[in-house]
Amino acid sequence: MKLNDKVVIITGASSGIGKALAIEFASRGANLVLASRQYVALCELTENLINKYDIKAVAVQCDVTIEDDCSHLIKQAILTFNQIDILVNNAGISMRALFKDVDLNVLKTVMDVNFWGTVYCTKYALPHIEKTQGSIVGVSSIAGYKGLPGRTGYSASKFAMNGFLDALRIENLKTGVHVMTACPGFTASNIRNTALAKDGSQQGESTLDEGKMMTAEEVAKIIANGVEKRSRTLTMTGQGKLTVTLSKFFPAWLDKLVYNNFAKEKDALLK
Repeated sequence: MKLNDKVVIITGASSGIGKALAIEFASRGANLVLASRQYVALCELTENLINKYDIKAVAVQCDVTIEDDCSHLIKQAILTFNQIDILVNNAGISMRALFKDVDLNVLKTVMDVNFWGTVYCTKYALPHIEKTQGSIVGVSSIAGYKGLPGRTGYSASKFAMNGFLDALRIENLKTGVHVMTACPGFTASNIRNTALAKDGSQQGESTLDEGKMMTAEEVAKIIANGVEKRSRTLTMTGQGKLTVTLSKFFPAWLDKLVYNNFAKEKDALLK
Protein backbone atom coordinates (compact mmCIF):
# COMPACT_ATOMS: atom_id res chain seq x y z
CA MET A 1 0.00 0.00 0.00
CA LYS A 2 1.30 3.42 -0.95
CA LEU A 3 0.19 6.17 1.41
CA ASN A 4 -0.22 8.96 -1.12
CA ASP A 5 -3.83 10.29 -0.97
CA LYS A 6 -4.85 7.67 1.61
CA VAL A 7 -7.08 8.89 4.47
CA VAL A 8 -5.45 8.21 7.83
CA ILE A 9 -7.00 8.68 11.29
CA ILE A 10 -4.49 9.05 14.12
CA THR A 11 -5.60 9.25 17.76
CA GLY A 12 -3.43 10.91 20.39
CA ALA A 13 -1.94 12.98 17.57
CA SER A 14 -1.04 16.20 19.40
CA SER A 15 2.28 15.01 20.87
CA GLY A 16 4.79 12.18 21.16
CA ILE A 17 4.49 9.21 18.81
CA GLY A 18 1.12 10.47 17.54
CA LYS A 19 2.56 13.79 16.40
CA ALA A 20 5.53 12.01 14.81
CA LEU A 21 3.10 9.68 13.00
CA ALA A 22 1.13 12.65 11.68
CA ILE A 23 4.30 14.21 10.29
CA GLU A 24 5.52 10.91 8.81
CA PHE A 25 2.22 10.06 7.10
CA ALA A 26 1.88 13.64 5.81
CA SER A 27 5.40 13.48 4.36
CA ARG A 28 4.26 10.43 2.36
CA GLY A 29 1.26 12.28 0.94
CA ALA A 30 -1.52 10.96 3.17
CA ASN A 31 -4.56 13.04 4.10
CA LEU A 32 -5.11 13.16 7.84
CA VAL A 33 -7.83 13.15 10.48
CA LEU A 34 -6.01 14.02 13.70
CA ALA A 35 -7.62 13.38 17.06
CA SER A 36 -6.66 14.45 20.57
CA ARG A 37 -8.04 16.07 23.70
CA GLN A 38 -5.49 18.89 23.25
CA TYR A 39 -7.41 20.77 20.57
CA VAL A 40 -5.28 23.94 20.35
CA ALA A 41 -2.03 22.00 19.86
CA LEU A 42 -3.83 19.72 17.40
CA CYS A 43 -5.06 22.65 15.29
CA GLU A 44 -1.55 24.16 15.17
CA LEU A 45 -0.08 20.85 14.02
CA THR A 46 -2.82 20.39 11.41
CA GLU A 47 -2.24 23.84 9.92
CA ASN A 48 1.51 23.31 9.80
CA LEU A 49 1.15 19.97 8.01
CA ILE A 50 -1.28 21.37 5.44
CA ASN A 51 1.08 24.23 4.64
CA LYS A 52 4.27 22.17 4.57
CA TYR A 53 3.15 19.05 2.72
CA ASP A 54 0.22 20.33 0.64
CA ILE A 55 -2.13 17.68 2.00
CA LYS A 56 -5.66 17.81 3.36
CA ALA A 57 -6.12 17.47 7.09
CA VAL A 58 -8.70 18.08 9.79
CA ALA A 59 -8.39 18.29 13.57
CA VAL A 60 -11.06 16.67 15.75
CA GLN A 61 -11.21 17.09 19.50
CA CYS A 62 -11.70 13.60 20.88
CA ASP A 63 -11.44 11.85 24.23
CA VAL A 64 -11.12 8.17 23.28
CA THR A 65 -12.51 7.07 26.64
CA ILE A 66 -15.90 8.47 25.53
CA GLU A 67 -17.66 6.24 23.01
CA ASP A 68 -19.67 9.10 21.50
CA ASP A 69 -16.44 11.06 20.87
CA CYS A 70 -15.03 8.09 18.97
CA SER A 71 -18.22 7.73 16.95
CA HIS A 72 -18.08 11.46 16.13
CA LEU A 73 -14.44 11.15 15.06
CA ILE A 74 -15.28 8.49 12.49
CA LYS A 75 -18.33 10.42 11.25
CA GLN A 76 -16.18 13.53 10.82
CA ALA A 77 -13.64 11.57 8.79
CA ILE A 78 -16.38 10.31 6.45
CA LEU A 79 -17.99 13.74 6.15
CA THR A 80 -14.64 15.28 5.25
CA PHE A 81 -13.12 12.62 2.99
CA ASN A 82 -15.93 10.12 2.30
CA GLN A 83 -13.59 7.21 3.08
CA ILE A 84 -11.16 5.82 5.65
CA ASP A 85 -8.10 3.84 4.61
CA ILE A 86 -6.10 3.58 7.83
CA LEU A 87 -6.94 3.90 11.53
CA VAL A 88 -3.97 4.26 13.87
CA ASN A 89 -5.02 3.65 17.47
CA ASN A 90 -2.20 5.54 19.13
CA ALA A 91 -3.80 7.38 22.07
CA GLY A 92 -2.26 6.03 25.25
CA ILE A 93 -1.40 6.73 28.85
CA SER A 94 0.99 5.01 31.24
CA MET A 95 1.30 4.65 35.00
CA ARG A 96 4.00 4.10 37.61
CA ALA A 97 3.10 2.63 40.98
CA LEU A 98 3.24 -0.72 42.72
CA PHE A 99 -0.12 -2.46 42.68
CA LYS A 100 -0.26 -2.62 46.48
CA ASP A 101 -0.05 1.18 46.64
CA VAL A 102 -2.10 2.29 43.65
CA ASP A 103 -5.62 3.72 43.61
CA LEU A 104 -7.71 1.37 41.46
CA ASN A 105 -9.09 4.33 39.53
CA VAL A 106 -5.61 4.69 38.01
CA LEU A 107 -5.88 1.22 36.47
CA LYS A 108 -9.39 1.97 35.23
CA THR A 109 -8.24 5.20 33.57
CA VAL A 110 -5.33 3.46 31.85
CA MET A 111 -7.58 0.67 30.63
CA ASP A 112 -10.20 3.13 29.39
CA VAL A 113 -7.67 5.05 27.29
CA ASN A 114 -5.46 2.26 26.00
CA PHE A 115 -7.91 -0.60 25.53
CA TRP A 116 -11.41 0.82 25.30
CA GLY A 117 -10.23 3.76 23.19
CA THR A 118 -8.90 1.25 20.67
CA VAL A 119 -12.11 -0.79 20.80
CA TYR A 120 -14.42 2.20 20.35
CA CYS A 121 -12.56 3.73 17.42
CA THR A 122 -12.11 0.38 15.70
CA LYS A 123 -15.80 -0.53 16.10
CA TYR A 124 -16.98 2.57 14.27
CA ALA A 125 -14.19 2.64 11.68
CA LEU A 126 -14.26 -1.04 10.69
CA PRO A 127 -17.22 -0.92 8.24
CA HIS A 128 -15.55 1.90 6.32
CA ILE A 129 -12.13 0.23 6.33
CA GLU A 130 -13.72 -2.96 4.99
CA LYS A 131 -14.84 -0.96 1.94
CA THR A 132 -11.31 0.24 1.21
CA GLN A 133 -9.62 -2.98 2.41
CA GLY A 134 -7.45 -0.72 4.51
CA SER A 135 -5.53 -1.03 7.75
CA ILE A 136 -6.24 -1.01 11.47
CA VAL A 137 -3.13 -0.34 13.54
CA GLY A 138 -2.70 -0.59 17.28
CA VAL A 139 0.30 1.14 18.85
CA SER A 140 0.89 -1.29 21.67
CA SER A 141 4.09 -2.00 23.63
CA ILE A 142 6.58 -4.64 24.62
CA ALA A 143 4.67 -4.35 27.93
CA GLY A 144 1.91 -6.19 26.06
CA TYR A 145 4.16 -9.26 25.91
CA LYS A 146 5.83 -9.03 29.31
CA GLY A 147 4.35 -7.63 32.50
CA LEU A 148 6.43 -4.76 33.87
CA PRO A 149 6.69 -3.98 37.59
CA GLY A 150 5.07 -0.72 38.60
CA ARG A 151 3.04 -0.80 35.37
CA THR A 152 0.37 -3.40 36.16
CA GLY A 153 -2.44 -1.36 34.61
CA TYR A 154 -0.36 -0.40 31.58
CA SER A 155 0.77 -3.97 30.90
CA ALA A 156 -2.79 -5.24 31.38
CA SER A 157 -4.13 -2.70 28.88
CA LYS A 158 -1.51 -3.59 26.29
CA PHE A 159 -2.00 -7.35 26.76
CA ALA A 160 -5.71 -6.68 26.21
CA MET A 161 -5.00 -4.61 23.10
CA ASN A 162 -2.75 -7.33 21.67
CA GLY A 163 -5.38 -10.01 22.25
CA PHE A 164 -8.13 -7.87 20.76
CA LEU A 165 -6.12 -7.11 17.61
CA ASP A 166 -5.02 -10.74 17.26
CA ALA A 167 -8.62 -11.95 17.33
CA LEU A 168 -9.71 -9.15 14.98
CA ARG A 169 -6.98 -10.12 12.51
CA ILE A 170 -8.25 -13.68 12.34
CA GLU A 171 -11.85 -12.53 11.93
CA ASN A 172 -10.74 -10.48 8.93
CA LEU A 173 -8.46 -12.97 7.20
CA LYS A 174 -10.83 -13.07 4.21
CA THR A 175 -12.22 -9.52 4.22
CA GLY A 176 -9.07 -7.82 2.97
CA VAL A 177 -8.72 -5.73 6.15
CA HIS A 178 -5.12 -5.49 7.35
CA VAL A 179 -4.59 -5.56 11.13
CA MET A 180 -1.16 -4.63 12.51
CA THR A 181 0.11 -4.59 16.07
CA ALA A 182 3.08 -2.26 16.58
CA CYS A 183 5.10 -2.73 19.76
CA PRO A 184 7.77 -0.11 20.39
CA GLY A 185 10.26 -0.56 23.18
CA PHE A 186 10.92 2.34 25.53
CA THR A 187 10.48 5.51 23.48
CA ALA A 188 11.60 9.03 24.28
CA SER A 189 8.23 10.77 24.40
CA ASN A 190 6.00 12.54 26.87
CA ILE A 191 4.11 9.38 27.85
CA ARG A 192 6.29 8.88 30.93
CA ASN A 193 6.00 12.52 31.96
CA THR A 194 2.21 12.24 31.86
CA ALA A 195 2.19 8.76 33.43
CA LEU A 196 -0.12 8.45 36.41
CA ALA A 197 1.33 8.05 39.90
CA LYS A 198 -0.34 5.96 42.59
CA ASP A 199 -2.87 8.70 43.44
CA GLY A 200 -3.73 9.52 39.81
CA SER A 201 -1.55 12.64 39.59
CA GLN A 202 0.94 13.00 36.74
CA GLN A 203 4.39 11.59 37.43
CA GLY A 204 6.28 14.53 35.89
CA GLU A 205 9.97 13.85 35.32
CA SER A 206 10.81 10.54 33.68
CA THR A 207 12.61 7.98 35.86
CA LEU A 208 14.31 6.33 32.89
CA ASP A 209 17.26 7.37 30.73
CA GLU A 210 15.56 8.95 27.70
CA GLY A 211 18.88 9.28 25.86
CA LYS A 212 19.13 5.51 25.33
CA MET A 213 15.62 5.12 23.91
CA MET A 214 14.12 5.14 20.43
CA THR A 215 12.86 8.49 19.26
CA ALA A 216 9.20 9.01 18.39
CA GLU A 217 10.30 9.79 14.85
CA GLU A 218 12.03 6.41 14.51
CA VAL A 219 8.92 4.64 15.77
CA ALA A 220 6.70 6.56 13.34
CA LYS A 221 8.87 5.66 10.35
CA ILE A 222 8.80 1.95 11.26
CA ILE A 223 5.01 2.02 11.66
CA ALA A 224 4.49 3.83 8.34
CA ASN A 225 6.74 1.30 6.60
CA GLY A 226 4.78 -1.50 8.26
CA VAL A 227 1.49 -0.12 6.95
CA GLU A 228 2.90 0.12 3.43
CA LYS A 229 4.15 -3.48 3.63
CA ARG A 230 0.96 -4.63 5.44
CA SER A 231 3.05 -6.24 8.17
CA ARG A 232 1.38 -8.39 10.81
CA THR A 233 3.34 -7.34 13.87
CA LEU A 234 6.22 -4.96 14.54
CA THR A 235 8.46 -5.67 17.51
CA MET A 236 10.90 -2.80 17.77
CA THR A 237 14.40 -2.65 19.29
CA GLY A 238 16.74 -5.54 19.95
CA GLN A 239 15.79 -5.42 23.63
CA GLY A 240 12.13 -5.80 22.71
CA LYS A 241 12.74 -8.76 20.41
CA LEU A 242 14.91 -10.41 23.05
CA THR A 243 12.21 -9.88 25.68
CA VAL A 244 9.58 -11.58 23.51
CA THR A 245 11.90 -14.53 22.80
CA LEU A 246 12.95 -14.98 26.43
CA SER A 247 9.34 -14.81 27.61
CA LYS A 248 8.59 -17.87 25.48
CA PHE A 249 11.59 -20.01 26.38
CA PHE A 250 13.03 -18.72 29.67
CA PRO A 251 10.17 -16.93 31.47
CA ALA A 252 11.46 -17.38 35.05
CA TRP A 253 14.91 -16.09 34.13
CA LEU A 254 13.34 -13.13 32.36
CA ASP A 255 11.37 -12.30 35.51
CA LYS A 256 14.64 -11.86 37.37
CA LEU A 257 16.19 -9.79 34.58
CA VAL A 258 13.18 -7.45 34.49
CA TYR A 259 13.19 -7.11 38.28
CA ASN A 260 16.89 -6.25 38.36
CA ASN A 261 16.53 -3.77 35.52
CA PHE A 262 13.66 -1.86 37.13
CA ALA A 263 15.35 -1.94 40.51
CA LYS A 264 18.05 0.26 38.97
CA GLU A 265 15.75 3.02 37.67
CA LYS A 266 15.77 6.46 39.25
CA ASP A 267 13.68 6.57 42.43
CA ALA A 268 13.09 2.84 42.03
CA LEU A 269 9.83 1.30 43.24
CA LEU A 270 11.56 -2.06 43.71
CA LYS A 271 14.13 -2.24 46.47
